[in-house]
Amino acid sequence: MPQHTRYTGLIEHYRSRLPVSPTTRIISLGEGNTPLIQLENIPRLIGKDVKIYVKFEGLNPTGSFKDRGMTMAVTKAVEQGSQAIICASTGNTSAAAAAYAVRAGIKAFVLIPEGKIALGKLAQTLMYDAKIIQINGNFDRGMALVKEVADLAPVTIVNSINPFRIEGQKTAAFEIIDELGFAPDYHCLPVGNAGNITAYWKGYKEYSTYAPGLPAVVRGRPIMCGYQAAGAAPFVEGAMVDNPETVATAIRIGHPQSWDLAWNVQKESGGWFDKFTDEQILAAQKMLSQHEGVFCEPASATSLAGALHDISTGKIPEGSTIVCTLTGNGIKDPDIAMQQCADAKPVTIDASLDAVKRAILDNM
Repeated sequence: MPQHTRYTGLIEHYRSRLPVSPTTRIISLGEGNTPLIQLENIPRLIGKDVKIYVKFEGLNPTGSFKDRGMTMAVTKAVEQGSQAIICASTGNTSAAAAAYAVRAGIKAFVLIPEGKIALGKLAQTLMYDAKIIQINGNFDRGMALVKEVADLAPVTIVNSINPFRIEGQKTAAFEIIDELGFAPDYHCLPVGNAGNITAYWKGYKEYSTYAPGLPAVVRGRPIMCGYQAAGAAPFVEGAMVDNPETVATAIRIGHPQSWDLAWNVQKESGGWFDKFTDEQILAAQKMLSQHEGVFCEPASATSLAGALHDISTGKIPEGSTIVCTLTGNGIKDPDIAMQQCADAKPVTIDASLDAVKRAILDNM
């Protein structure tokens, strides 16, 4: 009889490379192990000889990459005796924190900017029964308040300033090399708070030592490309942005908490930062959906918008292998998706065979 092993989450899968002990109670929802999808139609469409893969983190349990870090952050909070966690969020962090808190049997408090959170993310957080505190301010103000209140109340911060978040998120780089057999030439990511680009780089650097029996050296390390929305681009501007604005709510952050760490990634990897307009980001989101069948949230598509731009200019040369991280699922932000498809309204017809047949033939 064949032996079967049930996947039980990234901490168990990469236990030897994570800060847990044999007695640690693991708080998991089966996160990780997300698909690495090779794009087939877009490279043909742009007429370039490149291999583009998308790491679709939108298929994590709460629909974003935040689950990778949250399983570690909440696991360690519980291990250290915490009864409550807190975060500031533009949406995805709040959903993940709330879900893992429920799983652990502890409380979750989330600060969100009033009117600045996508509907799908707010619905999730409400359903997970977190205590939601809306503030008259943006994410950056919320983050400042979270850091202040954590000094006064018995709560554990689970934003990416929590080092265990980075530990969990680095496993995405492990998975990419496990699947490809090597590191890509370029890794493209959307950048908001900048914890994810930091985590991926940590994972790539650590990979060659994480398990016995693997080659001593994995082929190279990728050049890390961080892409931002034009209205929220502190890394491109070289200075913090006080009032960030973009339709890509997940990266609407002007004061990234991993500022110094992300600059180190750029220098060590030989990479760069760039910015793209909301129109370019939404065009990339639509292209992924309509040509590849992959529906990501707007912020995620920033990685593809950047990759396609740099391929077109030759900054990323032909013959390259590229991985783009898609950080969240498109269902997270249904309002933006519906706005993009405003012209594609359903056709109403009679409920008859002839009418259905006519409708099909008219649209072939």
